[in-house]
Amino acid sequence: MKNVHDALKEASKSDDFIQSQITINKTSLHLSYYNSVINHEQLHHDLLEFIQRSTTDFHNLLDLQCLIPIEGVKSSSNLGEISLGLTKGSVYIQLDSNLNEGLLVNIADTKKGYRKNNESENEYSVIGPKVAFVEDLDTNLNLLRKEIITEKLLFEEQTKGSLSKTRVVIAYIDGIANPEHVNTVRQRLMDLDFDVIFDTATLDQIISDNSNTPFPLFMSTERVDRMKHCLLSGQVAIISSGSPYVISGPTRVFDFFFSPEDYYLPWVLGSFFRFIRFAGVAFSILATPIYVSIMTFHYSVVPKNLLGPIIESRTNVPFPPFLEVLLMEMSVQLLGEAGARLPTKVGQTLGIVGGVVIGEAAVQAGLTSNILIIIVSLSALGAFATPSFKMSNTIRFLKFPMIALAGAYGGLGIMIGAVILLTHLLRLKSLGTPYIVPLFPFRYKDFTDSLIRFSFSHTWSRPSFLRPLFKRKYQVRKHKDIDDDYNIE
Repeated sequence: MKNVHDALKEASKSDDFIQSQITINKTSLHLSYYNSVINHEQLHHDLLEFIQRSTTDFHNLLDLQCLIPIEGVKSSSNLGEISLGLTKGSVYIQLDSNLNEGLLVNIADTKKGYRKNNESENEYSVIGPKVAFVEDLDTNLNLLRKEIITEKLLFEEQTKGSLSKTRVVIAYIDGIANPEHVNTVRQRLMDLDFDVIFDTATLDQIISDNSNTPFPLFMSTERVDRMKHCLLSGQVAIISSGSPYVISGPTRVFDFFFSPEDYYLPWVLGSFFRFIRFAGVAFSILATPIYVSIMTFHYSVVPKNLLGPIIESRTNVPFPPFLEVLLMEMSVQLLGEAGARLPTKVGQTLGIVGGVVIGEAAVQAGLTSNILIIIVSLSALGAFATPSFKMSNTIRFLKFPMIALAGAYGGLGIMIGAVILLTHLLRLKSLGTPYIVPLFPFRYKDFTDSLIRFSFSHTWSRPSFLRPLFKRKYQVRKHKDIDDDYNIE
């Protein structure tokens, strides 16, 4: 049977759990607490300093409890109460004479991690919490401790970078995350030999299974609620000091098209908007290559009613379709890059005015057709509809090889590009896990939260591809109304 000593020993697996001993008036005090969630000023000035300056001797917990000038101090030997108190920001104090019971002193730092401008900027959503990670590592650990209140949440800290001495923390939930994934991340970080760790994006590229792919193999997010979902699903997170982004893995390609709003809306709406994103991605990658292939090789597939407007719009265009599309796509990418690098208000103005002016001027000058302007604009919107900025950049890149293949071989080139892309995805792995699961290998149970999102009554289990130690997330119960038990006339 577990006792207090065993519970504290289990909690000490996390690197942010501190155990210390001080001696006051020949009496030894044992202090246990999570360093990431307590108020350090209150610990040193209101608790320890006050006890040390007190002239009253204490010989038992009741005497010590009377000395502490903090409200809500209570004696406890209950393991559940002690674990909950520690994770919520209490200090557990034991006397050397009685280690089976102690005092829980609540000195939680309730303000740490929250500030006026602590909202997510690049992963915005209308519904749901908007709290984001910051550049301070201790603050980020505090945010996770507040959201996942369990002693099973473990933090393992390493110092990486021969010049930067950057603090890097591995976070996971013991009993849910597969130990193989934890050991893989731990070993890859231990083997890392780098001079300066600028951001978690640097770690992402160095420890990933394949560094020669444009696809992100780790989920990168600034949102606390998204990372909470990843940890509860069984993933392993990596947090770095100086970076407001946290990465987690193993992940699959479908995860980058999920938005937190999918789970805050009814499942029908969440599935609909998720399907819109997948359709937008397919349109973004294939729309302009199809235009190039049709205009170059396959005029015969154009309906007669549409053939006239296309010929009329391209009458004065001096470039072949390949160069026309390349010119417009590069213009859109330049506008996007310029708008992202400029201050917010200036960038928005540049995007709107630049897009309208350049598009209108290009059509009037006969450099492009009206139809292509519409296709390129919708293609850009499809790429930016992706919730993950890294995956959005990947989609923006993929269309250019497809355009080149379409210009060289027409529809056959698009098919060749699609086969190469699918083959590449089949070969990719994230921490040893196939990248396009549940399609390959086929896992029909994981389809409940992949291409579409089913209702919560069908998503009670964690994804099987993560191989979690505990599969059930929650228990599904039937609604029991009052009139089920009583006959109301």
